[in-house]
Amino acid sequence: ADKYNSCFSAALHNTQHSLKPPQSKKKLIKMGKLSIDFGMINSDNIEQLKKINQACFPVAYGDSFYRDMAKKSDENLCKFAYYSGLAIGAVCTRVEPIPDDPNGRSRLYIMTLGVLAAYRNHGIGSKLVESVMEYYESEKDGKLSTVDEIMVHTQTSNMDAMNFYMDRFGFEKGELVENYYKRIDPPHCYVLRKKLR
Repeated sequence: ADKYNSCFSAALHNTQHSLKPPQSKKKLIKMGKLSIDFGMINSDNIEQLKKINQACFPVAYGDSFYRDMAKKSDENLCKFAYYSGLAIGAVCTRVEPIPDDPNGRSRLYIMTLGVLAAYRNHGIGSKLVESVMEYYESEKDGKLSTVDEIMVHTQTSNMDAMNFYMDRFGFEKGELVENYYKRIDPPHCYVLRKKLR
């Protein structure tokens, strides 16, 4: 299994029903999509990434993950989402070889995608993934000319994540990988991938 287990954390919402009579119903104001800025991940702000990941994921990432992100991350593939100056989410993606590909082709691999609970369901996760896809489109004949697909591992019980990737971005559910995760239940994941060429 990959040393950086990929996860996607989706918010679970509890619906509370009011016991007040219908005439006292209050109007709920629903926030729409939030306007965000992107920012690079580096050694000066790597602790922010650590805090976001700890808040979003059931697995802990080791120090080597954060060292790699601080040193080697490409700001077009690994970035924060900022709202009003606060880091509220992040995506970490890398280019890696497709195993056993006879032509030496590569893929984009989403290692982590997380948005803090208070900011979910406002399009932040979508904007982060879209920014990675837009970068691919701008570089598919340049720096990313060997990249043929994008891939993520998703825990088998995380239907919200699977629906997010499949419904919004056209990923397809691939093979089941048993015992991919350590210390979480279920430990199995699906490979989700989307062909880019």
